[in-house]
Amino acid sequence: MSFIVRPWQLLLVILVGWVQRQQQAILEFQNEQIQSLLAQQGKTRIRLTDDQRRRLAVKGKALGRKALSEITTIVTPDTILRWHRQLVAAKWDTSDRRKKPPGRPPVSTEIEQLVLRLAKENPTWGYDRIVGALANLDHHVSDTTVGNVLRAHGIEPAPERKRQTTWKTFLSAHWDVLSSIDFTTVEVWTRGGLVTFYLLFVMRLASRRVHFAGCTANPDGPWIKQVARELTNCDDGFLNESRSLLLDRDTKFTAEFQSILKQSGAEPVLLPPRSPNLNAHLERFMRSIKDECLSRMIFFGESSLRNAVREYLAHYHAERNHQGLENELIDPGDEVGTVAGAVHCRERLGGMLCYYYRDAA
Repeated sequence: MSFIVRPWQLLLVILVGWVQRQQQAILEFQNEQIQSLLAQQGKTRIRLTDDQRRRLAVKGKALGRKALSEITTIVTPDTILRWHRQLVAAKWDTSDRRKKPPGRPPVSTEIEQLVLRLAKENPTWGYDRIVGALANLDHHVSDTTVGNVLRAHGIEPAPERKRQTTWKTFLSAHWDVLSSIDFTTVEVWTRGGLVTFYLLFVMRLASRRVHFAGCTANPDGPWIKQVARELTNCDDGFLNESRSLLLDRDTKFTAEFQSILKQSGAEPVLLPPRSPNLNAHLERFMRSIKDECLSRMIFFGESSLRNAVREYLAHYHAERNHQGLENELIDPGDEVGTVAGAVHCRERLGGMLCYYYRDAA
């Protein structure tokens, strides 16, 4: 079973340190500008339009009183919160039930909600684009109506909205070319006693497909360098379709290893120290292979370890359902979905791994 985590949230945390520093510098600069302008303004009252007050009220309410008190604003936090209360009061104002003079009917709640949804889910869409999308849904409104609805809810036009693209949207756009790599260990009995073997796995996050890159008791520079060559082989390299590779700061991932990846077009993305949650999909696979296979066996020699991994990966790809893929198989066989015939059980590793199926039609 896989725990669903939206992919590019990983990169958000990877870059969060840099983003926070940039945002802090921007906030300090903006605060200094505001303080300078307020000093020049003196006691003269700043005149704001209704649209400006609405936008400040919506965004100020999202920050809260405490956050507003910690930054420099052209009005006090109490004023912003009062504007928000007025917006809430206007929402529940029943004066519109009174008889109104003839004129253009108000925008329906359904259209209003659709306009807001389209604008929030598509930051680059302008008024005309939203009008066209509404027409496809048999709602015919003007671009002026769309603009009025958005302004009433404190939402900026497209040139401003598109600068607020969410990380969810950004990461989803790169999901298909993102992979991750990591080591795990297992103890193996050899002629020299109990030896720690290092197993290296690579995963394509979108498909959850896993590649066993190799195992060794001595993951030194030459070994990991050869692994990089095999992963980026122009004919059948597992990383040929990947553009970014998540990896931790383990010293086994040497500079030569990362250089080979870069030359092939797979950019290494180093995770912050002690942050296994940023490589959650591969970490979940590590837990699965240990709980379902490695921790339930005693290995005598490297060949027995490799055989167990090979059998588990065959089960993982073709016989194990994955919650992260809507509880489906990665490589379903022809027998999947067959409704007639006797039920059979395919066993691997002495019955440790089981797969139930009917004969293919």
